[in-house]
Amino acid sequence: MSNALAKKDIYLDLSIDDDGFDFATSIDDALAQAEAELVVLNETVESIKELKPQCDKLDYILAASSGALCGVIDIFLVGKPGESPIGDITDKWFANRTMDFAKLCHPDKKEFDSLDSALRFLEKEFKVPYDQTGLGDAGRAVFGMNAKNHHFKSLAHNPSLLGLFFSILDQFSNTSHFISDGQLISLQQADDKWELQGGNIPSKLFCGFVNWFGHLMSDVSGSNSSAKAGNRGMGIPSPLWTWTNDIIAIKAKLGLSVTDTDKAMNELALEIFEKGYDTRFQTAQAIPVFLNELLVRLIYAVRRLYRYFTETPKVERSFKLMWKKCEPFSNPTVKRMLTVAHGTFCLVDAGDAVGRALVSGGGTFNVVEFVLRLNVVGVGRFAISLYGETKRAISYGHAKREADFAAKEITIVENYIEGLKILSVKYDDARLLTFVADFKKSGAYIEAFGKSAQLAELRNVPANRVLKSKADIDRYFGGK
Repeated sequence: MSNALAKKDIYLDLSIDDDGFDFATSIDDALAQAEAELVVLNETVESIKELKPQCDKLDYILAASSGALCGVIDIFLVGKPGESPIGDITDKWFANRTMDFAKLCHPDKKEFDSLDSALRFLEKEFKVPYDQTGLGDAGRAVFGMNAKNHHFKSLAHNPSLLGLFFSILDQFSNTSHFISDGQLISLQQADDKWELQGGNIPSKLFCGFVNWFGHLMSDVSGSNSSAKAGNRGMGIPSPLWTWTNDIIAIKAKLGLSVTDTDKAMNELALEIFEKGYDTRFQTAQAIPVFLNELLVRLIYAVRRLYRYFTETPKVERSFKLMWKKCEPFSNPTVKRMLTVAHGTFCLVDAGDAVGRALVSGGGTFNVVEFVLRLNVVGVGRFAISLYGETKRAISYGHAKREADFAAKEITIVENYIEGLKILSVKYDDARLLTFVADFKKSGAYIEAFGKSAQLAELRNVPANRVLKSKADIDRYFGGK
């Protein structure tokens, strides 16, 4: 018996009177309870289908094809910094957004005629104490700080939560924190002319945040000098690589030792940044990944839409049912297709990156070349898909055990319901028990004998002991 039924036993207390049989607990109530439990059990068995992908062979082929196509786009149109047609587009997009931001901050000036003029305005408008491009000849020799790397080494220039924290800290305390050779360096009294605006703590915090964001916007497309010279310039670091700075800064604050691996990863991130791997290029890498995502969801929706119109009769069609059949977001089938597509994308992209790393290294593996060409956004998206697949596999395992147990319970409950129905028929005798009244009426005794005989049959009285007529009764009471 199911868990729900086991919690509430059915006691059929039978009482007998002249008018029939009566139960303290109705058989109908027991039937309703059992049938409700059966509905729940069937839903449990059906729910497992929502966790299992229903991909066919064509779904897998189309998903893999989408991943391969977008992988080829990544190889030839994204490539690496300095050799990226899509990167040129994202550079221009960020330059336009920088000019738009400058216009927003200076509405009196209708437009900035060039990126150079917009950057000059933003650098002047959002001054900060941590914008040192160098620390003098001695500082450059000791810490290696220069205009090419200070956006990466300066923690407040990192577009991350830790970057925001150090920006606020530096603005409040007039300091400058940066990472160099695996060490956290703090420069005191960084700017003698610096003063954070605001009359109280909340207003100073707001001004500090605005300065941080505005200064990042002034640096995202390089400096005004690089823009004037027509160069790409050094933007702000990629959010996916600033964690190498975060680890060193956090360990330094906690008094933990920085490992050689931490230093090596930080040096690698700095080297690829100096070669142009910044936020703008990271955005360029995201485009083929997004295209892959869009294609797979579109393929899924179009195939299901075609199937919906070919298999659903016209009178049964509705927008709600169509959306349920075709929506490409919350079902395991499209998620499995996305896993295949992003996995294929990463396979193609990583294969190209490994090959070019070996070629550029002259037979040895060039790590920098590999990282420059590896689409980290695609790897991250594939990792998310794998996490989802693992989570669904675990959920499916639990659900399958519950569904298997529910299937066994269904058999028990169905048998229980059949038993209740038989019991209900045997004791549904209100009509038959009127034979008592019939005997009291003249001329109705023949019908009364028929009812009493049917009642005996319901009670499983042997046929040879059923009294079916007045003569049978006379013989019985006469001892014959």
